[in-house]
Amino acid sequence: MTVTALVSGGKDSIYAAYLAETQGRPVDELVVLQPDDPDSMMFHTPNLGLVRLQAEAWGKAHRVVPVRGRGEEAELAALEEALAGRTGWVVAGAIESSYQWARLLRVAGTVGRPVYAPLWRKAPGRVVREELAAGLVVRLVHLAADSLDPDFLGRLLDPPLLEELERGPPARARVHVAGEGGEYETLVVDAPFWSERLELDEVDRDVRATTSTLRVRKAHLVAKTRGAREASRS
Repeated sequence: MTVTALVSGGKDSIYAAYLAETQGRPVDELVVLQPDDPDSMMFHTPNLGLVRLQAEAWGKAHRVVPVRGRGEEAELAALEEALAGRTGWVVAGAIESSYQWARLLRVAGTVGRPVYAPLWRKAPGRVVREELAAGLVVRLVHLAADSLDPDFLGRLLDPPLLEELERGPPARARVHVAGEGGEYETLVVDAPFWSERLELDEVDRDVRATTSTLRVRKAHLVAKTRGAREASRS
C-alpha cells in the first residue's frame, strides 16, 4: 500500500498531504506532474523542481512524472502513469475546481485507487487560515489577476495579506482567496513538520502583460535549530 500525495510545492497540496498524515494516512511519496504547457488546466507549473527539496526536508520519497505533450489527453495520460502500478490512497489539495476533481476521480478510479481530498468544498478563507495556523510559510510566486499587480510577487501570505485578498480593490474584481482559479500560485518555504527550511538564493521576476512569475533559479535547504522548530510549532 502506497499513499501518494500529488504535490506542486504550493500551500494546498502540501497542507493536504500534512492532513493525510495527521488523519491516519502516512504519506509515502510526493509526486509531481510536470507539464510542458505553462498554461496547463490541470497542473501547477511554477518552480516544480523545488519539490525535491521540500521532500528532502520532510523525509519523503519524491517522484516526477513528465506530461508528454499538451492538452487534456496528454495530462490525463501522465496522471494515469503517475498513479498506476500502486495501491493505496491518492492525496490531493483540490478545494473547488470541479474540472480537476472530476478528472482526478476518473483516472484514480481507472487504476483502482481511492482519493483523499481533505480540503474539498471547504470555505477558501477557512482553508488559508488553517494553513497559516498550521505554521506553513508561504510566498506568492505566480500572479494572473488584474487586481494582483507585480508588487505582490514574492510576498509572504500572512493574515493581513489574506484580509486584503478577501476585501479586494473596490474598482476591480476580487480574486479567489485561495487562488483556486489560478489567480495566484504559491511556494511553501517552511513548515513545522520539516527538519529544514527552503532558502531562495537566486530568483528572476518575469513580468508580462497579464501574468507575473517569480522563478527560483537557485535554492538550498537550511537546517532549523531546535528553538526555531519549537517556535514554528507554537
